[in-house]
Amino acid sequence: MPALLGDRAQLQQVIINFVINGIQAMADIRDRPRELLIEFRRGENGNVIVAVQDSGTGIDPANADRLFDAFFTTKPDGMGMGLSICRSIIEAHGGRVWASNNAGHGAIFQFSLPSIDESALTGEAAPFFAEGA
Repeated sequence: MPALLGDRAQLQQVIINFVINGIQAMADIRDRPRELLIEFRRGENGNVIVAVQDSGTGIDPANADRLFDAFFTTKPDGMGMGLSICRSIIEAHGGRVWASNNAGHGAIFQFSLPSIDESALTGEAAPFFAEGA
């Protein structure tokens, strides 16, 4: 996986938020397996793409355009800030975030970030992901 230069805590928070949302979306699923998949891959343009896929209820098409808006929520006890903050974090890192319905059941929340040339790193900066598998 290529390296990313960014705030480790903020990027981890985005992934955690996507995972928690996926778990919550599967809470009432009883007729099929509950599956959560986290995938890291390189995009066609060299960017790093992180995807969190669940087998929950999916995204209501009426809400799709508002998912990342501040104060928009589908949860009775939600504040509507989680995905908005995720978008702000990813955009501050030069990336983009999006969501779609999974082909079978559930949703896929994804973000992409520019990768960096590790040879250009100095001792002052530490990549979020080290080169590996």
